[in-house]
Amino acid sequence: MFYPIAIEAGDNDFAYGVIVPDLPGCYSAGDTLDEAIMNAKEAITGHIELLVELEKDIPAVSTVAELAKNAEYSGYTWALVEIDLTRLLGGSEKINVTLPKSLIDRIDRCVASNPEFKSRSGFLAQAALERVVAVRSKHRGEKNKPV
Repeated sequence: MFYPIAIEAGDNDFAYGVIVPDLPGCYSAGDTLDEAIMNAKEAITGHIELLVELEKDIPAVSTVAELAKNAEYSGYTWALVEIDLTRLLGGSEKINVTLPKSLIDRIDRCVASNPEFKSRSGFLAQAALERVVAVRSKHRGEKNKPV
């Protein structure tokens, strides 16, 4: 998943401050823009790990277009930070799943051409996670729904 981050140039101890709008209370900073983005990835990962440990819902991500409309972020620079949520959601459990052969073939072709999924299981976990977020959003009628 790609988390939008809002980056503000500062003049205090750090040259750049970072806010993660979809994770209330998640902030970071860095002396350079690159360092601020790298530190944001660490902050997001740590924040999500804590939410999982506390058995709290993980908020869904917004689009940069949605967030940039908010006057609170006027003048901020936007970036996206990729976080592999499937690795942060806890240990794996083996299950048996029955799918049509043609669907399995399509999944395997997708995995082969998109190495970010790494495996059929990785693809299925990511697809399921995205669907869970979409279903929760639809049922609650709000934009940012927890995972």
